[in-house]
Amino acid sequence: MTSLTTTTGPTGDGPPVVNEVAGVPGGIGAEARAARADALDAWLRGIFPRREGIALVAVGGLGRRQCAPHGDLDLVLLHAGVPGTDELAASLWYPIWDAGLRLDHSVRTVAEALSVAQDDVKVALGLLDARHVAGDPVLADQLVRTAADHWRRTAVRQLPRLREITTARWETHGELAFLLEGDLKEAAGGLRDVGILRAIATAGVTDALRPAVHAAHRRLLDTRDALHQQVGRRIDRLVAQERDGVAALLGLRQPQLDASDAAPRPEAVDGDALLRRVAGDARTVSHALDDAWRAADRLRAGRHRSAAGRPLRRPVARDVVEQDGELVLARTAIGARPDPSLSLRVAAAAATTRLPIARATCEWLAAYCPPLPAPWPPAARAALITLLGAGPGLVPAWETCDRYGLVDGWLPEWTRLRSLPQHNPVHRFTLDRHLVQAAYEASRHARDVDRPDLLLLGAFLHDIGKGLPGDHSTVGAPLAEAVAARIGLPTAEAALIAKLVRLHLLLPDVATRRDLSDPKTVAGVAERVGDTTTLDLLHGLVRADAAATGPAAWSDWKGRLVAELVARVRAALDTGVVPAPPAPDPALVAGPLPVVHLGEDRVSVAAADRRGLLATVAGCLALHRLEVISADAATVDGRALVQCRVQPRYGLAPDPIALSADLRRALTGDVSVIQRLRGRALAARGQGAAPRVVWHREAATDAVLLELRAADAAGLLYRVTCALDEAGAQVRAARISTLGGDVVDAFYLVGGWPDDAERTRIEAAVLAAV
Repeated sequence: MTSLTTTTGPTGDGPPVVNEVAGVPGGIGAEARAARADALDAWLRGIFPRREGIALVAVGGLGRRQCAPHGDLDLVLLHAGVPGTDELAASLWYPIWDAGLRLDHSVRTVAEALSVAQDDVKVALGLLDARHVAGDPVLADQLVRTAADHWRRTAVRQLPRLREITTARWETHGELAFLLEGDLKEAAGGLRDVGILRAIATAGVTDALRPAVHAAHRRLLDTRDALHQQVGRRIDRLVAQERDGVAALLGLRQPQLDASDAAPRPEAVDGDALLRRVAGDARTVSHALDDAWRAADRLRAGRHRSAAGRPLRRPVARDVVEQDGELVLARTAIGARPDPSLSLRVAAAAATTRLPIARATCEWLAAYCPPLPAPWPPAARAALITLLGAGPGLVPAWETCDRYGLVDGWLPEWTRLRSLPQHNPVHRFTLDRHLVQAAYEASRHARDVDRPDLLLLGAFLHDIGKGLPGDHSTVGAPLAEAVAARIGLPTAEAALIAKLVRLHLLLPDVATRRDLSDPKTVAGVAERVGDTTTLDLLHGLVRADAAATGPAAWSDWKGRLVAELVARVRAALDTGVVPAPPAPDPALVAGPLPVVHLGEDRVSVAAADRRGLLATVAGCLALHRLEVISADAATVDGRALVQCRVQPRYGLAPDPIALSADLRRALTGDVSVIQRLRGRALAARGQGAAPRVVWHREAATDAVLLELRAADAAGLLYRVTCALDEAGAQVRAARISTLGGDVVDAFYLVGGWPDDAERTRIEAAVLAAV
């Protein structure tokens, strides 16, 4: 009765789609989805046990006739109280399972189905998609009609619970419009939300399914079809490695021109165009759902009206009033020629009051608000700063204005930035959302700086150069300065915005990759920053940027390193004198050797001075699955001191007793520990690819800096420090910075190393160790 069938997409150039049921076609698009539903209907009718008073009803994708290539079957075996329903169900479900299909099933009477729907809003929504497949059509029609009627009668009471469930889902899956690897079904703005819109429309609350929503829904379904076809199984998350293949199946290709622009080369798949299309469609769905929720809220609360029967209006800002829980324009603002700053002032009012802007108001502003002059009037500039500093209200207000094209009128650069993917594993958002989120995060640090307005604007513009050729900090600085001048900032303040953009990575890069106790490190940062006002702004910007990037971009140790650097640079700027390096821990320079101290995130040891001590300590820490974040080595009165900042590689701290014992044995030259270290190091070889060495000869006071860029691997620091020791290089300090799956490790090699041949020899030894 069943067999495996292999088909391909409409062009035949993609990977095969394996369908477990004979005759179920593959392909992408509405016709293919409907054809799959027809084929599954026919197959289910063939295995349906024919009995009086029973019917097979499809819900979910099959009920809507929107079957994905590898979707589930959602079926209800409906009966009118006939005996033996369990046996009937088994005779139906087992052939489906035997065919390899995933199945969500239930066996109920009409009354039981409605009773469950009364208590479970998810079931109530599912029954809105119910469709007769086989058996008694009258019984199935009774369920379809009564379920829809039941929903219309109870929707006002059920919608708050539905909204609660929906919000929880959004918190788990995020916003599809701004994610680099979003879930096409569960994320906010995805396919699940279209079902919510359909339910709200069925309840008669509002016309939620406008043509733009239908078009966005079809494209999201097409994208999921292509994703299933590309991977060959059910998957709803648009993961990065499948993006180009999905784009190819959807025909999203971009012609490439040669250097003379004379002849096109073969078209290139445009994965970024796919992300931008998905983002636009998700925005359309999200905006429609926001409007629908507000309509539902008004229906539940009832309209507040004056004694004359008109809706109550409450002024909230100049030219802006609240009506029915939304912001609308005051009548005086509509009657006269609008002020060019009006749209920004409405947006600022929405962000500060955390009230939505009415759709009609957004449409009116988009149609009639005149363009802003250059430079902006003070009212517009003040409104922008208020908007950026509004905190939690910023993101929804900005998104609403972007939906209606208002942002493009404020910032012509926004068209290029909108939905721009950031191909970096630490980033969770597209570029436009990252910039808005950075401004929101910067508002948390507004009280830490002298010029909070410049902090907000610098955070909002810090990555404006992304997407253009060259280093985005360097490229973005003049662009940010031009924007700052256009909005009316004085020349000196616009130049400071450019400086913030140009230096926004300085503090984290130096803090994680350089020796903060080296006076040359502190002096170099102080020279580039110039003054404490700029230093404080950069510190606030660094924290805002990291928080807006994602959890992988920041940690407690990174925050401590940046704060330590800022404190030392501030002292240098205030006094003109670079602070002296901190004194070594007294406990390490006294008492019998070896000394081992274990802290929460520090490991400090002292031993008789000898070559290779840093490598031994690094290897022992790797043996206990500790990552070294920074390492410092020094010699005081004939004893070698090594101090490391560490973190567990897999999140679990090692046994401190075992670690301390191994360190003591290794420091005294115990051969068994050394053999274990070498075995682990050899086992870890070959995990990286294409490493690179960069020399910085002027970066340190008494050393040169060797910077290794390579793939991350357990025991890498041990292997490299061993290689440096065997090559005759003394490591004074090491800084380890992990960026996703890569590391940038900086090693301070004592001496001047002026000989090119010697540097080449050291470089070869390091690369061989990697």
